[in-house]
Amino acid sequence: MSNWPGKFVIGLTGNIATGKSVVRRMLEHLGAYTIDADALTHRAYAKGAPGYQKVIDNFGKWLINKDGEIDRSKLGNLVFHDKDAMMQLETIAHPLVRQATEILIKRSIQPVIVIEAIKLLEGDLRNVCDSIWVTNAPEQIQVERLMRKRGMSREQATERTHMQSAQSAKVAVANIVITNTGSYDTLWKQVSAAWIEIVPKTNNPEPDTLTTKKPVTPASTGEYFVRRGKPKNSTVIAELISRLSKGTRRMTAENVMEEFGEKAYMLLELDQKIVGLAGWQVENLVTRTTDIFLEEHINLEKSLEILIKEVERASSELQSEASLIFAMNELAAQEQIWKQLGYEKRTPETLGVQAWQDSATEIKSSGNTLLFKQLRQDRVLRPI
Repeated sequence: MSNWPGKFVIGLTGNIATGKSVVRRMLEHLGAYTIDADALTHRAYAKGAPGYQKVIDNFGKWLINKDGEIDRSKLGNLVFHDKDAMMQLETIAHPLVRQATEILIKRSIQPVIVIEAIKLLEGDLRNVCDSIWVTNAPEQIQVERLMRKRGMSREQATERTHMQSAQSAKVAVANIVITNTGSYDTLWKQVSAAWIEIVPKTNNPEPDTLTTKKPVTPASTGEYFVRRGKPKNSTVIAELISRLSKGTRRMTAENVMEEFGEKAYMLLELDQKIVGLAGWQVENLVTRTTDIFLEEHINLEKSLEILIKEVERASSELQSEASLIFAMNELAAQEQIWKQLGYEKRTPETLGVQAWQDSATEIKSSGNTLLFKQLRQDRVLRPI
C-alpha cells in the first residue's frame, strides 16, 4: 500500500475475450472502485483532451472524422498492424492515463481499487498495484466469444487473439488467476473466494454479498426503500422483468446472473415486497440505466424519484460524470417527473462530450427515449 495510504490496488489484466470486464464488474459488486484504463486511453485523445493534437501531429489529419474526432477504428487498424505506431500511441496516451488514474484513486472513497488494463504488465501502472489478477481462457473459447459477441469471422477472431502477448506470460506473474471457461455462477464463486483471500480486512463471508449504504426510506411514507440487488435475488428479478415487460423480455435466473456481469440492480421495495427495479451500470464514468420496471399500482412519481436518486447516489460513489436513462413507452412520456429529477430529452450527438456520446450510441435504439443529466463538472482528462 505504498502508493496511496489506505488503498489496496488490484491490477486486473488478461488477453482479449478472457472476461476481464466481467470480473471487474464483479469486484465492483463486492465493494471495489474500478477503473477501465483502456477506456481512459480513448478519452486521452478525444477532441479537446490533452492527447488529441499529439495524436494528429504524429499520425496525420486523415484520422479526423466529420465531427472533428479521431476515428478510433482507423487508428486501431493502424496501430494493431504497426508496432512502431502502437509504441508512439502508447507514449502519448500512457502518461495521461496514469495521471487520470491517480486522480480517480485519490477521489475514490473505496479502500479497494481495481485497474483493468489489457497491457497492465507492459506499462508503469503495474508498479502501483499491490496484487496482480489475470483472467484466463483457452484460445478456442476466446475465438468463439469474439465471433459471438463482436461478430468477427473465425479468421478475424484468431488473428486478434494472436496479436497479443502470450497469455502464459501473464499467468506466470499473477498473484491470482481467474479461469473463465464455465458459467457466471462458477466465475462469481472464484472471484468472491479470491476477494476474501487477498483483500485486506475484508469480512465478507458470502459470495453473493453486494455492498450498499443504508436503504433510502422516504420520510413521508416510511414504506418504500431501495436496496442493491444480489445474485441470490436473480429468480425474483427474472420473474419481475418477465411479468412487467408483458412478455417482451422473458428472463430466467440464469439470464439475470449473466447480466450481473454487466450491470447492477436497484430493487424498490414496498411493505417488504419488491415492486420495481432499475438495471444500471457505470462504464467509462457514465451511468446508463437501461431497465426500469415498476408495478402499476404504486405511486409512479414517488417510486421513480426514490429509485433514480439511489442510482445517482451509487453512481456518485463511482465518480460518474453523467446519467443517461433509456426510457420506454409510458415512462418516457412522464416529462414533468423527469424535469423535476433534472433530466431532459436528448439525442446522442447533442451530448457534447465524446465519451458520453459513445455511451449513448451503444445503447440508443428507436424503441427508447434518451434522458440526460450531468452529475459532476470536474471531469478527468479535461483540457487545462
